[in-house]
Amino acid sequence: MSTQTAHPDTIRTAPLRDDALDVLVIGAGQAGLAVAYHLRQAGLRFLVVDGAAEVGSAWRSRWDSLTLFTPAQYDALPGMAFPARADTYPTATDVADYLEAYALRFDLPIVLNTRVTRLRRDGGRYLVDTSEGPQHARQVVVATGPFQTPVVPAISADLGDGVRQLHSAEYRNPAQIGAGPVVVVGAGNSGRQIALELAATHQVILAVGSEPMQLPQRILGRDLFWWLSKSGLLSKAADSRVARRMRARGDLVIGTPLVELRNAGVEIRPGLTAAHRNGLTFADQTHCQLATVIWATGYRSDYSWIDVPGSVADHEGRHTVEHDRGMTTVPGLTFIGLPWQHTRGSALLGFVKDDAKWVAERVIAAAAVPRA
Repeated sequence: MSTQTAHPDTIRTAPLRDDALDVLVIGAGQAGLAVAYHLRQAGLRFLVVDGAAEVGSAWRSRWDSLTLFTPAQYDALPGMAFPARADTYPTATDVADYLEAYALRFDLPIVLNTRVTRLRRDGGRYLVDTSEGPQHARQVVVATGPFQTPVVPAISADLGDGVRQLHSAEYRNPAQIGAGPVVVVGAGNSGRQIALELAATHQVILAVGSEPMQLPQRILGRDLFWWLSKSGLLSKAADSRVARRMRARGDLVIGTPLVELRNAGVEIRPGLTAAHRNGLTFADQTHCQLATVIWATGYRSDYSWIDVPGSVADHEGRHTVEHDRGMTTVPGLTFIGLPWQHTRGSALLGFVKDDAKWVAERVIAAAAVPRA
């Protein structure tokens, strides 16, 4: 088969040829690469496909100043340390560069610029339709990640054409934001970081719907993730009593407390209740006129391309995966990198490796079973 393979200085794209594989991994992000590492060690015949033009593309498309809230010593994938000093916080570009270097180091067979359009069963194996042609595989691992389709509230349609609207996925830096007041909607990690950065050059309002659980970056001289790791909270299974309480409290915000935002000049308002031609109304009945709104309102999964009964449920346009620690009830179809797939760290760089090892062991075992 002609494939794209890693070389010492670059990753090349080559066309697929429809030979049956042991495994096809869909997605060349951190989760897909972590699984691919184990598949390579086991000597399986596999490929990783991704629609982007380069490994780490999802990280390169984030805003310029983004930094991780996990320090470098907790950001490694299996077999390769993150190349940064402990207790420093890598940028998004650092992460993208690391993922590319990781693929090169372990000579992972990756096909880029190849968008998957449909996944279906074809007898006892899978048929994957892609922009570069079809591909058969005995097993498929879906590693497309939790951040697929940006979510923008319906209320956005009530704003006039004079208000510029963009999702946090489109935000890069303050230079792209014109003059005038800016409202950032959403008080998670992204919304807070963007609002704080913009406060240096713009009048900024942060709309806080329901305030998520807030934890400081450092406690008693130690990074938060040192405490979370030592306490075992990051390894608690999703169905445990502690994890259920954590999940019920919603997203976790690390650092960037609201008091820091206020001190930087950011005005904190409650959630939105209405929008009109050039302004917004908040839950406290106050109004504001604005020039730009940034929707830091998250993402939803899109598995509309998966045509495999019993694997994905559609709840009013929102897709959820029916799985047990990533394993679906459909033989040979597995997911990796889902939020709370097994623990709080399942979708985090540096912590996805535990799920990747567990999933890969089962994929490798299934590949060893002779075909009927």
